[in-house]
Formats: sequence, C-alpha cells, structure tokens
Amino acid sequence: MKIQGIIGAALMAAGGMCPLVRVPILGNWNYFEVDQTLAITFYVLVVIGMIGAFTEKAGLVKFAGWAGIALVLLSLYGIHFKTQDSFGFLHFKKLVSFASGLVKYKWGWFVILAGTLIMITVRKPKAVIVQEGYKVA
Repeated sequence: MKIQGIIGAALMAAGGMCPLVRVPILGNWNYFEVDQTLAITFYVLVVIGMIGAFTEKAGLVKFAGWAGIALVLLSLYGIHFKTQDSFGFLHFKKLVSFASGLVKYKWGWFVILAGTLIMITVRKPKAVIVQEGYKVA
C-alpha cells in the first residue's frame, strides 16, 4: 500500500509539470501556467496523498485520488469554457469555434489520471498477527 500510494502521488506530481494545454504562439502550459490557484490546490492534494502513503492511511490516499479526479475534471471544464469566452470578442460563431479549437489538450492529463487511478485503488494493509515469534497473515 505504501509503495502504491507513493507511486500514484509521484505520477500526479509529475503530470502537473507535463504539458497540459497547447496554446498557439504561447506554447505548452503546465498546471501553474493554466491557473495558479488550481495548481496549488492540486499539489496540496499530492502532499495529502504522500502523507497518507507514508502513514499507511488508505482512506487519506483514496481521498486525495478522488479529489484529484474531481479537480482534473473541474480544470478541463474551466479550460474549455475559458477558451470559448476568450474569443468572445469575435462576432462570428464559426470564427470563435475555429479560434477556440486551436487550443489543444496535451498528454499530461493522462499522466495525472494514471496517478489518481493508482491512488484510488489503494487497499488497507493486512493485519499481521505475531504468535510466539512467528508472523501469521
């Protein structure tokens, strides 16, 4: 359980630094360039997941995983609506949809989701009974 939680949190942390959005002319953006408040919240969840992994609290690791999925979905919807709104000054709907279509999602989201999926599948460790010097599972 400990290794699984650490791997999941590390994948989440690495995914936040991967390219998440490709904006024309400006280049690839990671979580901090998309929105700093969401990025700080995201990395707080990563730290919560790490703490849960090191203290072997499966509920804390699962919470961080589910909250990470919710935050990723919120971020994806926010990016979609922000791109639609950013080109609102254009008066033609086809031009707005073309301009907002230039903003592309990148592969970093898959890395984050892989880390969260690993974290939500964490189970409690089995109880070990020590009996006269022998471990019985």
